[in-house]
Amino acid sequence: MKVENDNHEQINRLAFESELWAQGCTAVAGVDEVGRGCLFGDVVAAAVILPVGLVLEEVNDSKQLSEKKRDRLYDQIIAEASAWSVARVEAKVIDEINIRQASRLAMKQAVLGLGVVPEHLLVDAETVDLEVSQTAIIKGDFLSQSIAAASIIAKVTRDRLCADVWDRLYPGYGIAAHKGYATKTHREAIAALGPTPLHRRSFLGNIGVEQQLLF
Repeated sequence: MKVENDNHEQINRLAFESELWAQGCTAVAGVDEVGRGCLFGDVVAAAVILPVGLVLEEVNDSKQLSEKKRDRLYDQIIAEASAWSVARVEAKVIDEINIRQASRLAMKQAVLGLGVVPEHLLVDAETVDLEVSQTAIIKGDFLSQSIAAASIIAKVTRDRLCADVWDRLYPGYGIAAHKGYATKTHREAIAALGPTPLHRRSFLGNIGVEQQLLF
């Protein structure tokens, strides 16, 4: 599967997978997370193992896709995947161990949840704390079909939590619309209503919220 980048260069989104498949690795897992920069809610990670040789032409970095297309590809990926798993790390833990380590923990838990032991991990710009052969790929959600698939599973999962669970649990913050990111509307809601138990306290001091509202 070849696609063009912004410079109109041909990108083979199966290049990393194909090399591993040629070496005899049949269980190659793509791993990614979403929600790293949010003020609210869990960081969510996914791990996906796709069958050898499977081509999913429309799969791309989840941020580059419309919500409608992500939802459709989510269903397709789940139907086609050899194995897939999602894991979440909550705001309280993010505050305790920092967002990078929470993201890595979520990715580790996603891999462990696959139900099979992958032979190699392709990870978006990170490493996973497991004794498994792995490759960290900058812009991996664009360059690797497996990582892109994981990014879609993770984002759709988190977006649905925002719309179907968290927005109803904490009305008035606009969670369904901004997905927990630091929009003007979100910042104003925090200033007016105070933070919820699912807000990341370690993030709030950087957005101009009065300190007395944080605790």
